[in-house]
Amino acid sequence: MCAAVAVPPELSASLSPPPPGPAVAFALRLAQALHRYGTPAHRLEGLMQRVSERLGLEGRFFSTPTSLFSSFGPPESLRTSLIRVEPGDLDLERLTLLDVLADDVIQGRLTPVEGASKVEAILALPERYGPGLQLLSWTLAGGAAGRLFGGGLREVAVAALSSLLIGTLGALTRRQPTTARVLEPVAGIFSSALAVLAASVMGPLSVKVATVAGIIVLLPGLSLTVAINELATRHLISGTSRLTGAALVFLQLGFGVALGSRLAMLLPPPAPIPLPPALPMWTQLVALALSTVALGILFRARPRDWGWIAAACTFAFAGSRLGALLLGPQLGAFVGALLLGIASNALARLRNLPAVTTLVPGLMLLVPGSVGFHSLSSLLERDVVAGVDTAFTMLMVSVALAAGLLSANALVPSRKVL
Repeated sequence: MCAAVAVPPELSASLSPPPPGPAVAFALRLAQALHRYGTPAHRLEGLMQRVSERLGLEGRFFSTPTSLFSSFGPPESLRTSLIRVEPGDLDLERLTLLDVLADDVIQGRLTPVEGASKVEAILALPERYGPGLQLLSWTLAGGAAGRLFGGGLREVAVAALSSLLIGTLGALTRRQPTTARVLEPVAGIFSSALAVLAASVMGPLSVKVATVAGIIVLLPGLSLTVAINELATRHLISGTSRLTGAALVFLQLGFGVALGSRLAMLLPPPAPIPLPPALPMWTQLVALALSTVALGILFRARPRDWGWIAAACTFAFAGSRLGALLLGPQLGAFVGALLLGIASNALARLRNLPAVTTLVPGLMLLVPGSVGFHSLSSLLERDVVAGVDTAFTMLMVSVALAAGLLSANALVPSRKVL
């Protein structure tokens, strides 16, 4: 038997974890709240590192889409906290309030105890936009996407109706995890079946445009771009996890669309009626304006930020279209993301507010979600060459977006981490 080794009291005290304090409690609550409302890993860890340093804490943070690790103290006596979290919906208003709160605590205008209670108050805020406005935003997003994808009046109407039905289904299943997990395949079935049925009843229309526009809100183009951005900033675990999640959503939507499109075999062919005249070009400007309203509601932005969001979306959309005409789709996405990032960072410096307020809605008009869906549709139709080619285009557009954002941060650094 080995004799027990006595540990000197002074060494035992130095190896024990530091007692938790109000600063640690505030940091944990703030990190959990930021994660809950959709902050990417590279931004969350950067902000929390800054907060812990200003509060005199030796903190280390590690974020993934489903977990949050926080350690405080020197390496030989760490106090580590593991918080299991679910990926939350992006909430721009609450992210702005949390960023302002972090500044107040860092500058000493609030104590950590007051900051922790403020975090709880922000979490307890009621939803700014009720179910009616949320469903309106789904409808506007689907209809606007149908026009921006080049569809006519029939495609716009079918996409708006599909998106409304899917939004209603999502609202009904939000509080039921078992049914919420099948929203993507069911949405794909709804959108494709409705498009096929409308083509049979209303006359010829682009089934693919109506289908993609109907599920535009569920397409994980933003998640894909954030994943590439996290990988580019060397947050490999979080980026890989988010990339896998985006791929799974694509597969679920593609399965639903393939199943719903089988309805075409059971319906009679559409009657030979002439196609309606193409919509004028100015209707794309109307669609762009409506899409900014939909994004403001979907991302729960403050009404006072809607004008800035509309300006950022217009700037990004015009930059990407001009860049695509001159340089091709990949470099066009780079130009759009670069201009959007520079404008968002400059505006954040002027307003002393997070850049994500305008960056994320503007990025939604650039993300390659529809490209990825076309790739998956081609693969399901056994057109392997076209599917692989489109998938490569989607990845190149995602990389171009990430490169544009990183270049914008280098050219015009933001005062804010968010």
